Amino acid sequence: MSIKNLKEFKKELNTASKTTTALSKWHDLRLRLFVEGIIVGIFSGSIIVFYRYLLEKAENLRTNIYDLLSSGNLWLICGWFFILILIGLFLGFLIKDPMIRSSGIPQVKGILISQLKMNWLKVLVGKFIGSILAIGAGLSLGTQGPSIQLGAAAGQGISRIMGRQLIEEKYLITSGASAGLAAAFNAPLAGVIFALEEMHKNFSPMVLTSSMAASLTADFLSQQFFGSKPIFSFENIQVFPLNYYHLLIILGLIIGVLGCLFKTVLVLSMDFYKKVPVPENWKPVFPLMVGGLLGFIIPEVLGGGQNLINQLHEEFFTLKSLVFLLIVKFAFTMLSYGSGAPGGIFLPLLVIGALAGNAFSAVALEFSNLEIYADNFIVLAMAAFFTAIVKAPITGSILITEMTGSFSHLLAMITVSMTAYLVTDIFKSGPAYEILLERMLKNEKKNDFIGEGVDKSIIEIPVSLGSALDGKSIKEIKWMPGCLLVAIKRGEKEIIPNGSTKIYSGDYLVILTDEDKEVLARSKLQQLASEKINELK
Repeated sequence: MSIKNLKEFKKELNTASKTTTALSKWHDLRLRLFVEGIIVGIFSGSIIVFYRYLLEKAENLRTNIYDLLSSGNLWLICGWFFILILIGLFLGFLIKDPMIRSSGIPQVKGILISQLKMNWLKVLVGKFIGSILAIGAGLSLGTQGPSIQLGAAAGQGISRIMGRQLIEEKYLITSGASAGLAAAFNAPLAGVIFALEEMHKNFSPMVLTSSMAASLTADFLSQQFFGSKPIFSFENIQVFPLNYYHLLIILGLIIGVLGCLFKTVLVLSMDFYKKVPVPENWKPVFPLMVGGLLGFIIPEVLGGGQNLINQLHEEFFTLKSLVFLLIVKFAFTMLSYGSGAPGGIFLPLLVIGALAGNAFSAVALEFSNLEIYADNFIVLAMAAFFTAIVKAPITGSILITEMTGSFSHLLAMITVSMTAYLVTDIFKSGPAYEILLERMLKNEKKNDFIGEGVDKSIIEIPVSLGSALDGKSIKEIKWMPGCLLVAIKRGEKEIIPNGSTKIYSGDYLVILTDEDKEVLARSKLQQLASEKINELK
């Protein structure tokens, strides 16, 4: 045998070995994921608990610093601004790594579709320190995006330490992301639904199993440390009367438009920073300087804003003050996020939604006797604004329900959220995290992912109701080259298919493909599984 033929034979043997390994591990994988999800939940939950604790201390320290600076001592004020400049320069150094920049959720989504790669330990340390400094110093950024990425990095770390295959690693990354959200918000169900609805865009039983184990474990650890009370102090919210539901439609329309504006301005803010002729590591300095000034004028807009939401429930704000807070918080969030500083939009967008809801209630009270429902508008607007921006209505409804501890507003929440969702659809405004991911991939010039074609991935594709595949046998379907249908999951059963096996709506197609073809394969197969019969004619 010639050397050339020998090399080709070894290459084929190596590829076959990887394929066999991938398939054999697929069947064992389901039995391990639950246990591994618990391990990931312990690791991720512990990290997020420590993260929340340090961030709480940092924000308390910032409050004490501004109390001290209120004395007007010029030297102390100059010293504080000098510290802010140093923090900004350090953040600028950290964000040279695009995986540490901004939210972290787009990066996790990019990893799951094999478009991005992550050094888990570097991201874990860099994001942890960077986001604490950025938010603690006053930038209008949230902890939940970083928490999700920290959890995902922890999941990848567990995978690498345990020597898991790529197929299994992606489930552990997803589990870690779910655990991160659960521990950050004391919202285990929202963590699971976020993984299904936003991260994977389908309700995979595999994802459900591992994410549920990780989220519940992380939430258990979080509640052991921070207590079991909801994040927001809304109690005894009244059931919103049906005869006033027309107000919810109006609120949903307003929030939907505001959500479209938020996403548009967010992209413009990043464009602004991109065009500013200053070194990259100086860009976080600008919003920190602005934040330093705001700390003397309107300190409520600094940081994520969790305390501000609780204030809206406990104190009375005039309509003018609410509108002023809304405008300043909106603008400062844009300045903070556009700089690329480590931190997310998750919590700031909830604050903006709460302010908008409270302002709407102030107007509504002028025309009707709805004082006892003022908190309802705050809660409902938060869910609607989340839905308008992330376009994940189920996650938004469950998240706000868990964060407020009230289950009496689900019908009203779905009404206002779906109204906002439809508005964003009319304006063709896409999900924020997908917009940010596409932008990131474009900047990194990774629109066309090119790999070595040796590692294998297994993807799950749900067959939609009314799909053209419904009722067809496998041999009747024109499959994409490089994809192998290895199993069909039908309820609790797993079918090993042959040419005459028929596919039905509700099935999950388990498909083996090369890692470097995963993005294209997923896109083509999802289109194939969701196309309606009349669309093919």
